[in-house]
Amino acid sequence: MTKNYYEELGLTRAATAAEIKKAYRKLARKYHPDISKEADAEERMQAINVAYDTLSNAEKKKEYDFELDHPQGFSGFGQQAGHGGFDDAKYYRHSSGQEHSSDFSGFEDLFGRFGGGFGGGHQQDFGQRGSGQQRSYRGEDQHASIEVDAAIAYEGSTQNITLQIPSYNAYGEPEVQRKTLQVKIPKGMKEGQQIRLAKQGQAGINGGENGDLYIEIRYRDTDKIRVEGADVYFTLNIAPWEAALGQSIKVETPAGKIKVTIPKNAKNGQQLRLKDKGIPNKTPGHLYLVLNIVFPSAHSEAEQQAYQNFADSFTDFNPRTS
Repeated sequence: MTKNYYEELGLTRAATAAEIKKAYRKLARKYHPDISKEADAEERMQAINVAYDTLSNAEKKKEYDFELDHPQGFSGFGQQAGHGGFDDAKYYRHSSGQEHSSDFSGFEDLFGRFGGGFGGGHQQDFGQRGSGQQRSYRGEDQHASIEVDAAIAYEGSTQNITLQIPSYNAYGEPEVQRKTLQVKIPKGMKEGQQIRLAKQGQAGINGGENGDLYIEIRYRDTDKIRVEGADVYFTLNIAPWEAALGQSIKVETPAGKIKVTIPKNAKNGQQLRLKDKGIPNKTPGHLYLVLNIVFPSAHSEAEQQAYQNFADSFTDFNPRTS
């Protein structure tokens, strides 16, 4: 039996929105074709994208859960095959891959339940009931996310990006399209904010306009930088004497070069808040300098003696009891 979307992401139906997002990020890092060494990376990535596209959207998830609870619930739309020109439309496929019998006499209810994800096939017949007239439908909005360097939050950037977008083929079956788009990322974008690209989403039906594409901005974590909302956390390496003596130093930060005074007897992991030096949003975030005390290696005889002198000066200090 084909895995359902929850199983595809390694989740249960009790998973929260945050858990769904976390599971997707973890799997995307593992199976993204550009970096993965797995033999089935592209196939798995397509399945993961389709699953996430459904479960991360509250309305789609509700529809999908309803279908899981009622696997046989769509076979009774009537026995009027041939009515309204649907002789050759005995089956439809939803994104789950399950095939359901229907004569489409209840199409308006069906379409409302499953959304505008049908990409073609017999869509030209989906007109006003019995009138022979075509009806157009707007394409679905789509969602994607990209990771960029934190420096872009301060400067902005225009980038060409290639996305794998979950979509539907002419038979209503899920597939993944590759799209290369030029995206302008304005400065001041907070972690999780979205950029709307008008009419870059799912294609419309019967001449309906395309949906929109929403791109969520995520900032790439490194050994030195982490972004939370509009706040930026920057690991600042300092020498032991700078920590002990409280010296003033110049620091190259994501917000530019800043002069900082280290407080006396600063501790490892201590945070210094620089107000409004985070992402320059309408409501600016803060920049937090996370102190990391780095001890130099002692290679030469003079360096080793310096450490010995240090030890002789702190004979009462025991780090295992402090």
